[in-house]
Amino acid sequence: MNSITKFAPERISKNSSSPSQTENPQFLMKKMMEFLNEVQRDPRLNEILYPYANRQTIRYIQEAYEPQEKSASQDGLTLECFYRYLMSDDNAPVFLDRLDIYQDMDQPLCHYYINSSHNTYLIGRQFGGKSSVEIYRQVLLAGCRCIELDCWDGKGDDQEPIITHGKAMCTDILFKDVIYAVRDTAFVTSDCPVIMSFENHCSKHQQFKLAKYCEDILGDLLLTKPIDKHPLEPGYPLPSPEKLKRKILVKNKRLTPDVEKHQLELFLKGQTDPIQEETESSDLADTIACVDGEVGPLNDLDPTMPPKPLDIDPHPETKSRPGSGTTINTLSPSGSSLPCRLSEAEMKRLVNKKEEGSLTVEEEQAMLAQYHYTGATTAIHPLLSSMVNYAQAVKFQGFDVAEDENLHYHMSSFSETVALGLMKNEAIEFVNYNKRQMSRIYPRGNRVDSSNYMPQIFWNAGCQMVALNFQTPDLAMQLNQGRFEYNGNCGFLLKPEFMRRPERQFDPFSESPMDGVIAATCEVRIISGQFLSDRKVGTYVEVDMYGLPTDTIRKEFRTRVVPNNGLNPVYGEDAVFVFRKVVLPDLAVLRFAVYEDTGKLIGQRVLPLDGLQSGYRHISLRTEGNFPLSLPTLFCRVSLTTYVPEGLNDLVDALSDPRAFLSKEEQRMKQLASMGIDSSEIADVPATTKSLKRSGQSRVGVTVNSSCPSSCGIDRPAGTSTSASNVNSSKKEEKREDPKFPGISLGMLRNDKNYRKLVKKQAKDLELLRRRHEKEASTMLRAHTILTDKLNAAHAKASAGIKAAAQKSNGVNSQLKDLQKSEMSDLVRQQTDQWSSLKAQQMKEVHHLVLTFMDARKELLLKVLREAHEDQKRELKQIQERENKEMKAQQTKISIESNRTVLGDRKLKNKAERDRRIRELNDYNTKRFIDQRKAQAQRNERQIQELCRRHDEEEQGVVTGVNRERDELIHSYQEELLASKRTTVI
Repeated sequence: MNSITKFAPERISKNSSSPSQTENPQFLMKKMMEFLNEVQRDPRLNEILYPYANRQTIRYIQEAYEPQEKSASQDGLTLECFYRYLMSDDNAPVFLDRLDIYQDMDQPLCHYYINSSHNTYLIGRQFGGKSSVEIYRQVLLAGCRCIELDCWDGKGDDQEPIITHGKAMCTDILFKDVIYAVRDTAFVTSDCPVIMSFENHCSKHQQFKLAKYCEDILGDLLLTKPIDKHPLEPGYPLPSPEKLKRKILVKNKRLTPDVEKHQLELFLKGQTDPIQEETESSDLADTIACVDGEVGPLNDLDPTMPPKPLDIDPHPETKSRPGSGTTINTLSPSGSSLPCRLSEAEMKRLVNKKEEGSLTVEEEQAMLAQYHYTGATTAIHPLLSSMVNYAQAVKFQGFDVAEDENLHYHMSSFSETVALGLMKNEAIEFVNYNKRQMSRIYPRGNRVDSSNYMPQIFWNAGCQMVALNFQTPDLAMQLNQGRFEYNGNCGFLLKPEFMRRPERQFDPFSESPMDGVIAATCEVRIISGQFLSDRKVGTYVEVDMYGLPTDTIRKEFRTRVVPNNGLNPVYGEDAVFVFRKVVLPDLAVLRFAVYEDTGKLIGQRVLPLDGLQSGYRHISLRTEGNFPLSLPTLFCRVSLTTYVPEGLNDLVDALSDPRAFLSKEEQRMKQLASMGIDSSEIADVPATTKSLKRSGQSRVGVTVNSSCPSSCGIDRPAGTSTSASNVNSSKKEEKREDPKFPGISLGMLRNDKNYRKLVKKQAKDLELLRRRHEKEASTMLRAHTILTDKLNAAHAKASAGIKAAAQKSNGVNSQLKDLQKSEMSDLVRQQTDQWSSLKAQQMKEVHHLVLTFMDARKELLLKVLREAHEDQKRELKQIQERENKEMKAQQTKISIESNRTVLGDRKLKNKAERDRRIRELNDYNTKRFIDQRKAQAQRNERQIQELCRRHDEEEQGVVTGVNRERDELIHSYQEELLASKRTTVI
């Protein structure tokens, strides 16, 4: 009681002190306000909606709880006043407004959990039990909003329909008596609608009586027509409980609209459908047990069995069958004869012994073997069919079919075994189905002792009508009554928002918090008990939590046994139970159970986690039937906080109260200033994790309670040292730079050995071409010289021959010179053409050869570049593989160290808690490691893409550079062509 003794006088913490030892001890008002605001207040509450306690609050406590003979002090309140306050309704364990209707009642029916009963008429076992009309009154007064009526044909002179568990040797009650009871008590406790779930085994004649009794007795309370704005059409949502106030709905199969209209018209005219009349008996025989029949190991129908004649007799054990003599020979579910054949007299004798309570186990097993369930009929009277609207029972065809039909007023019933199978295979689809339409869950058939299944499993899937046997006050029924006690005990509880919104997806088997849902941490400390028993017996307390599978903790947290003290046992300092991570607080409940050391239950209490108040509370106990016990209470300390992963506690502390975090820094800053150091001389250095942990204490309301071992965290489960190493490793990962590869330029590529070799080879080829060109030019030059010399010689000879004649006639000599000159000009022109053509051809060949060389160089440069790029990619891949290997090795090391730390934590009290921590730890590590690997994969992909982008740029740069040189060469060649002239060497 450290928290309370911090504020209270000394006497409150010492049991040995007596009132005479302290004269009027008091709480100071300031201390009392601190107690209310720091200890008794839920730190998650909104400060505006739930303001902090002030002096006016203390004055109210003084006026309400201060004894009249003692005057109220202006400075505080007496210890007796404080005691009275702690045990008052103002200090109740739950918010008192939750006991009234506080939820929104304008949502569709399918958005609520509905308090539902199974085989409501029974007050005992399912086989051979007794039926009662009074139980309907009691169940409705207890807040139940869905009751079951198994209707059979009456066999008396009055032919009155009866309600009984057919063929199970249960007693009968009249249907009309039940309807009277429903009328009288349906809306005493609550005005919310009541659903009468018919399991109809009656003939059409008696179905008409069912309908007339409902119509005549219930009158306007019976909802026979759809209400405005909620027609029975696809896509239209169900009406809300507010719109159905003080209305009774019938849940039964309904005929198709056309058939119902036709048969109803014939019925009102006093006629019957001849076709329907002809085929009614055969149709009934072929279509039994398809809508609301409750099947199970005792009453499953084998589909391979041939159809049997319709049997609407609820008590076949009381008569002999025609042609069978004095024995009753029934068929087992497999169709084979049972090993026992009971005579009529023997059967009656067993029934009498059953009523007397002297039936042996063997005789009861023989009676059970005779039992065979008959399903509900599908041949519905049109008048009864017309009374069915928003609870039309249909055979379940699958989630896809229901989604395609989109008929919100259709609903199906599932046995617990079938529903568990659906949850196992299609949990998310089941949740989505329950967002749109209603479902009803009922116990499996072999629960002949009227035991119950755990309803929490199906509440997690959003099932609205989780029907239980109200006559059995077991654990399941206690959870049901404890949950529906709130919201005014109206029988309707609004489902959490994410289980109602169609765009949200919810997996009831999820182990991690959902988006928009804040996980919680709950710590319960059992301090003492008061008036638990008037006998000297040993007592102990168990604290369980029920919710999602990941939130459910059973049979793990119990106090030590306090011997020989049932009046005021004190359970010690070790009775502290921490529910570290509650993923979905809205669906979770806490159950406190007090037992004698023999295991007998003294009292229990179920409290919803979302309505629980923090602080020191007295929890009054209930009986196993949830009836209040006048004196027995538990004195507990409850701490509710927002769940924060261990490794983030200090960071959240610093964010929640920066001033407290910076107070030491400011103090040190002042001390440094006193020594003449200016603030500008101090560099800003980020705080490390260790300095954060040293900086202050955990703040209430944002961290896991200090009693939780630091080494058991989910997000930093390996303890402080492991957490620090994890943080450091994560920082290293964040600071790790991408591998740097040198850029490859065109000049670097030209220094390649292969490239230089190619250039050298091309230079030789070019030199050979030039030599060939020189040889061709020399050859042509010699030829031209020879021709020129010959022409000159011929001209000289001709000139000598006519020299004498030239002396005689100057005109002849002149003509000869002109002729020789003309011949020489022609020869020169011809040789010039040949020489120019040769040079042009040689220049063209050189140009084409150089272009070919450049193309070859380009290909080689690109080849060398790509090989270098491939080398860089291989190197990058090796680096990434090495980093991945190191990361996986580090993850393995973290996982092993974390598990070793949890296994070595002595604060974990039992193996179940240790296993749960390890499982949570492994789940967290798996998700964290997957995220790390995804981040690493994304980083690797980014590095590859960046490298490829740079490679593309480099390749494009090489291509551009080579193409530029090629273009310059072509341009130079074209300029040479344009600048070339006709030349000769003669």
